Amino acid sequence: MAIDNIQLGGNIIREDSEQGITRIPENRTLMANQFTDDEPILPEVVEGLKTSEEVFNYFRPNVDVTFQNKEGQPVMEHFDFKNVADFAVKAMTEKSPFLSQLSEDKEFFEKAMKSLRSNKPLLRAITNADTKAAMLIILKHFRNELEKSL
Repeated sequence: MAIDNIQLGGNIIREDSEQGITRIPENRTLMANQFTDDEPILPEVVEGLKTSEEVFNYFRPNVDVTFQNKEGQPVMEHFDFKNVADFAVKAMTEKSPFLSQLSEDKEFFEKAMKSLRSNKPLLRAITNADTKAAMLIILKHFRNELEKSL
């Protein structure tokens, strides 16, 4: 079975099957959306950019984001995007000190909750109203001591 004129991305299908090889059209266009805060003064058509890397190098997408911390204060972050992978949550978290801290806090609390749920003596203690009240008093005392030390 000799098949001539196979192109990159074509799907080879046996000749005795119902389908044939579909050609990939040559008129493909790479569309780029606005990923910056600034509106372009004049929309422009840019030709000759063949790869996504060339598009990112030409347009240099970036954005300024304002987050809000737990005290309600604004936290400014700046993100530069150099490739498509930079839009992933993990990549954005790694670039942002604020998001990194939130991620670490989330991970800490998830581990603490898992640990507390598997702590049988603690679970028995909080099911009894008297021991639960005593534990709350102790925890409040520890919190006050920690706040004083900071």
